[in-house]
Amino acid sequence: MVSKAGQQTFGSACALRRAVRAGLMRSDTAGKAPGYLQGNLAILPKAFAPDFLLFCHKNPKPCPVIGIGEAGSPALPQLGDDIDIRIDVPGYRVFRGGNDFESAEDLKEMWRDDLVTFVLGCSFSFEEALASAGIPVRHIDAGRNAPMYMTSIDTVPAGPFKGPLVVSMRAFKPTDAIQAVLLSARQRLAHGAPVHIGDPAQIGIADIMRPDFGDTPVMEEGDIPVFWACGVTPQIAIRTCGADLAITHEPGHMLVTDIPAEAAENRLSGIGAALAINR
Repeated sequence: MVSKAGQQTFGSACALRRAVRAGLMRSDTAGKAPGYLQGNLAILPKAFAPDFLLFCHKNPKPCPVIGIGEAGSPALPQLGDDIDIRIDVPGYRVFRGGNDFESAEDLKEMWRDDLVTFVLGCSFSFEEALASAGIPVRHIDAGRNAPMYMTSIDTVPAGPFKGPLVVSMRAFKPTDAIQAVLLSARQRLAHGAPVHIGDPAQIGIADIMRPDFGDTPVMEEGDIPVFWACGVTPQIAIRTCGADLAITHEPGHMLVTDIPAEAAENRLSGIGAALAINR
């Protein structure tokens, strides 16, 4: 299938994951699995998992927990019957005790019995609600990834996890911006309402046309920039936590779950509090 922007789309989350496993889909997942909840990825050794879960609870806007795996298991049955986190994400970043990372297409060779998988909500999931309301999502229409920026806002630390809030930006006409705020506020597991609207300098962004992650924004005259908490935030915290191995997704390259985005609040709300780390 092909979207209006000429991007390849998939009829189901399972079809997208099969394409990833076959090496046929290695790009960002924005707009490519309409209707399905997408998630950011964080994989850590079991010893670091309790502090990371606490970090997520202290910073629910950038880190809404939608799934936690058992130690050593690549499965996430609450998010999809056949998910194998080692091979179902289009791109991974692997950190080995510092800021430097290596990119990987799968995790089969480096998987360990002590690794715990966290899946965190993603703003891609509310973009379909915007499109359904007739609100243009400019980066999707242009076939780009969302622009993402590090801000001057600090997260609340937990154990070794700390760092700045990262935000994603979407630009709208003023009337559309108001509607985007209202629609996103209904999807807490996809970061909920924005954290900032308007002047990017107020949150430490010096040049909106030079994002730290993702692609250059698409903006039209009169647009208002709207900023949402972003799942890249925990990636920054993970880099300096001291773990000998930590794994995240490449920015924009999400896990696509089998959960319908519109049903996610009812099916997954509170899962971060209900799930405990496997002892």
